[in-house]
Amino acid sequence: MGVKLFSGRASLDLSSRIAEHFGLPLGDVNVTVFSDGEFQPSFEETVRGQDVFIIQSTMPPTENIFELLLLIDAARRASARKIIAVIPYFGFARQDRKDKPRVAIGAKLIANMLIAAGVDRVMTMDLHADQIQGFFEVPVDHLYASTLFLKEINKLDNGNLVIAAPDVGGAKRANSYAKNLNCGLALCHKNRKRANEIAEMTVIGDVVGKDVIIIDDMCDTAGTLTTAADLLMEKGALSVRAFCTHAVLSGPAFERINNSKLTEIIVTDTIPLAKSSPKIRVISVADLFADVIKKLVNNESISSHFVIS
Repeated sequence: MGVKLFSGRASLDLSSRIAEHFGLPLGDVNVTVFSDGEFQPSFEETVRGQDVFIIQSTMPPTENIFELLLLIDAARRASARKIIAVIPYFGFARQDRKDKPRVAIGAKLIANMLIAAGVDRVMTMDLHADQIQGFFEVPVDHLYASTLFLKEINKLDNGNLVIAAPDVGGAKRANSYAKNLNCGLALCHKNRKRANEIAEMTVIGDVVGKDVIIIDDMCDTAGTLTTAADLLMEKGALSVRAFCTHAVLSGPAFERINNSKLTEIIVTDTIPLAKSSPKIRVISVADLFADVIKKLVNNESISSHFVIS
């Protein structure tokens, strides 16, 4: 039995680091692009009888998810033994339920398409909603960035930390960090006018004279994050940092972060940064994914990577 690692075009840098840590070169994939924008990926080496790991985050544009589907289909038709989709950032995860009438459940649709394409297993990190694992009829390895973030937070711990959730939805995650670190917890409660636009926000908890760390799974337009950081400083915090797994960072995100009272925001490389910022620090997840892939190949337990959710 052999193992081969391949990458979609959206995650080439991260995939190269994962392959390096794993100890194998990335497999050769060629993508033919037609003049109308249609594209056709192909494996330029045999995958027959191999365990094939295909690494691709599925952030916009939607071509990224479709390229992953085409690669899975190509591997299945080329007689791969097993096909594992490694999706560091699982796009459409915010669409995990019908939160208003006549909308799609996009996360379930993506799961259905991955299974229809022929995937045997999915590996991902910090899903926006844990229950998305149940949308799949195949095993899902849901890794947590907390295994990396806790090490960084411990370096900052001067006995004066408070963990904060930027909204009610992140309360469970923030509470898990606070328990692990044995420190205080604060909650920012927001009311939205519409998607990506906040009407008002309040802080629940004591942050006076504290170094606050905001925990979240993703940062999109950075509206919630920067509003929370500025409000926490107004409420008497000494400093505010943020740890966000997925750096979506769309629209005015970079400008908001640079103009905010955040000391820094620490993100992972599940999504490549569109540009750099003096306030943004990137931690690589390559070691973590490479280690879990090794353990899967060797049929070893990966429970040590499930620190907290």
